[in-house]
Amino acid sequence: MSDLYNYGSFTMPGESGYEELTLQLAKKWGSDVIRDCDGTKLSDQLLSAGMDVYSTICIIREHNAFINEHPEYQQQVFLESGRVLATSSAVSITLLSGYFTKQFCVNKESTSYWQVYDRTTDTVVPRINWSFDAESDSVTIQGTTQWHHYSVNFLAFRIWEEINMYNHVTNSWDKEPLKQLDPRYPEVQEYLRSWLTTWCEEHPETDVVRFTSLFYNFVWIWGGDERNPFLFTDWASYDFTVSPLALELFTAEYGYRLTSEDFINQGYRNPNHMAWKQKMVDYLWFTNRFVCSFAKELVDIVHRYGKKAYVFYDDSWVGMEPQSEAFGTIGFDGIIKCVFSAFEVRLCSAVPGKLTHELRLHPYLFPVGLGGAPTFKEGGNPALDAQKYWVYVRRALLRAPIDRIGLGGILHLVEGFPDFVDTIADIAKQFRMIKELHQRSSVYKVNLKVGILTSWGKLRTWTCGGHFHEHPDLDLINILESLAGLPYEVEFLNFDEITKNNLESIDVLINAGFAGSSWSGGEHWKDDKIVTMLTEWVHDGGVFMGVNEPSAVQGYANNLRMAPVLGVDVDDGRRLCHGLWKVEQEASQLKLDIRKKDGVYLIDGDTKVLQEKDNLPVVTERSFGKGKGIYLSEYRYSPENTFALRSILEQSKLQESLYCTDNPLVDCAYFPEAKTLVLANGSGQKQRVVVRIGKEFIPAEVEGFAIALISY
Repeated sequence: MSDLYNYGSFTMPGESGYEELTLQLAKKWGSDVIRDCDGTKLSDQLLSAGMDVYSTICIIREHNAFINEHPEYQQQVFLESGRVLATSSAVSITLLSGYFTKQFCVNKESTSYWQVYDRTTDTVVPRINWSFDAESDSVTIQGTTQWHHYSVNFLAFRIWEEINMYNHVTNSWDKEPLKQLDPRYPEVQEYLRSWLTTWCEEHPETDVVRFTSLFYNFVWIWGGDERNPFLFTDWASYDFTVSPLALELFTAEYGYRLTSEDFINQGYRNPNHMAWKQKMVDYLWFTNRFVCSFAKELVDIVHRYGKKAYVFYDDSWVGMEPQSEAFGTIGFDGIIKCVFSAFEVRLCSAVPGKLTHELRLHPYLFPVGLGGAPTFKEGGNPALDAQKYWVYVRRALLRAPIDRIGLGGILHLVEGFPDFVDTIADIAKQFRMIKELHQRSSVYKVNLKVGILTSWGKLRTWTCGGHFHEHPDLDLINILESLAGLPYEVEFLNFDEITKNNLESIDVLINAGFAGSSWSGGEHWKDDKIVTMLTEWVHDGGVFMGVNEPSAVQGYANNLRMAPVLGVDVDDGRRLCHGLWKVEQEASQLKLDIRKKDGVYLIDGDTKVLQEKDNLPVVTERSFGKGKGIYLSEYRYSPENTFALRSILEQSKLQESLYCTDNPLVDCAYFPEAKTLVLANGSGQKQRVVVRIGKEFIPAEVEGFAIALISY
């Protein structure tokens, strides 16, 4: 690969005490930026090494002295106690039983916001019937109904910042646990303005202040039993933003009061995959306005000192909502996204504004990975890990431009892993080559536009459940992973945004997810206007693709409201006595490796079964007027399934596709102005491939994990 790709656009971690190692790796990786990380510092030698300097701050977790003086300003959360069975007319509940008590302590002054529930009847117990014992942190309920279960919704302070807590546990740190401030309070805002001003004055060497991230972490509730260490986690829930002041300000603005149960939500809470009630949607936008408004004040301080401000799109990102209008008012100069997979690259690239878009690659330089498997320790193979993550990331990089990549963690852990060092050097060169191609040319797109219909729409562009490995069974996240590396324009729509006008530009509309989820749409499908509009759109030539339980909602003649278009429905058991149309698979070369879904049946004899499993339809196609309905029982990402998905999408609307390969393991992207075709091998073995360009067929070979360029 050309020497032109040896330097730049790469951010590396540095570490005091390992100056020689840091500078050697900076040269090998072509680093133009050095950064500190949680648990490390940069020495004067590293700060003066000629690289730009990123300095990491977590604006809410570096203030233990202030918090110890003002513990009432710690962040909070509504928790539900364990559910206790009443065997008599009274029951006592210890509030934090089952929780990790190093993470929480009860806010004893907040009982006016608490609620006690009879969970058997799902009714509130009157305040006069229960009392709180502050010494034992327990609630006693009088007048209970025997054999009913009871629980308490209560406010708790979060006394250990969750990312710092994770880092301590993962690395066996023997350091003071960091607490977290809630900037809702004016006294905290004033303190943070002063603190950041002083920080900027004391760090003249810093070029970029890297906010990690802003104020409120994604929800991560830990349990006290090792058999279930993480009781609840969600990347986009707003549970950790709550406080008595926030509730009071919300009431003043919206004219109605939120309760603890709005957050507890029968114990389900409000994860991203559930379609939120309007109260919580109001609270989201209420929080978003505050987060972005105060973030702008802090960014303005950074700018006054001639520094740039970047934000990490992970950890305490909740409230900033990069697809919101308010985010653009903050004034960030860059956004950094931790990536394991392709859709996360697109998530970062899609953030609007004149920002530097940067990726933090994996594996992170820690002894173990997020799943607990060894990385930079005995038994680990970080070079192979890096390659495997990279081939996912690279698929998306070929479709969407990114400005920078980099690493994070504890640098000296790479000692003893020379293969990893070489792998990162090669990855950095590949990235620079791809970046340069994007600068010279737009990338070719097939003339096909895909719409993704969910309850969230644009707000959750290119995401639906945190990282891929956290929710591998979500159909939509798997579809997004495939689409992230395919040559289509993709638009995200919610049910309020579906109009005849915006549907005119959509060729294929995908609705995927389990019944009642925010991804399939839940209660939104009760709107007859939506069903009518989409039915007309398909009849006029559109393609509606449903996966798992698309358009599912109970109370109608079909469990799937789009069943007449799709040609299939899902039986929940009520059709036990009804006859079933025989499932006869059409002659087809389609090969999707997906599981069957019990209960799926053909509504009549006009639906083509492209694939069946155990006499159940798993892939179907139905002509509907000038359009089509396509159904998949589920979807899981793989190169082979992506290959088949592309065939389904393009055959539904196009006669043929330019610039495609006959090998699912080899991706291709064409940059017309640069007259360059890129082939990317996603496997570790050499692959033979034939590239079809119109009616021309070009044979090629690509080494394992490598890329090859063809001038055309």
